[in-house]
Amino acid sequence: MDTWKFYDITHRDRVVCNPTSVAKLDDLIGSLDLGSEPRVLDVASGKGEFLVRVAERFGGPAGRGFHGVAIDLSPYCIADLRSTAARRMPDADLEILEMDGADYHPTVGTFDLASCMGGSWVFGGHRETIRHLAQAVRPGGFVLVGQPFWNAEPVAEYLTWSGMKRDDFGSHAWNVAAGEAEALVPLLALVSNGDEWDRYETLQWCAAARYADSHPEDPDVAELLARVERSRCEYLNWGRDTLGWGLYLFVGRRDGAPAAPGSIGTR
Repeated sequence: MDTWKFYDITHRDRVVCNPTSVAKLDDLIGSLDLGSEPRVLDVASGKGEFLVRVAERFGGPAGRGFHGVAIDLSPYCIADLRSTAARRMPDADLEILEMDGADYHPTVGTFDLASCMGGSWVFGGHRETIRHLAQAVRPGGFVLVGQPFWNAEPVAEYLTWSGMKRDDFGSHAWNVAAGEAEALVPLLALVSNGDEWDRYETLQWCAAARYADSHPEDPDVAELLARVERSRCEYLNWGRDTLGWGLYLFVGRRDGAPAAPGSIGTR
């Protein structure tokens, strides 16, 4: 089954494609000071809800005065974002790119805010993602990342079942320290709670069941349901207690100081 088709089906009831509530996302956006006519980069943008909300808050009527770049590999997400942008921010200067974010190379210091929520695989890891985004923002610009972390030490059975490795993620503290090691100042670290995780996971169960019921002729239905069942087992037996999710907001030093040398501690 096509990966992007699978995620399109399972995330149809989500506007934010990670375990963050809309209310928490709005609180984070409200803490930003982007000035007039902000420039924002969002890598692995999903359906683009974050970018659209930033444009609505800072870009003036219909997004006027806002410049944004949204990048995602999913053609389904790109289509959703184009539709949403046309409806809610028709006057914004918005580039919507269906491509691998790792292949996008902006001029250093171009943006006021650069974000990547749930797509650290694009750049090969959490700290590498922070480093890439930090290069894209001006001195004093903002970097926002969304990243899982181990809430508890993962047991071997969980790692085997999920296909994850212990080194795929660090601790919540390590996620913050990774930004500090890139000469950024941590401003916010917002962790999703159990209700947010449950809503994120269970809406996928609902969406898959509804799709299977309304598309019995689709040859991908059997695989869709099997993958969702496996994911449900993984979440209920291990993931809910073991894997966390956080949004991490950093700001760059205005003096452009280089990253501090040395270790950022254990993961």
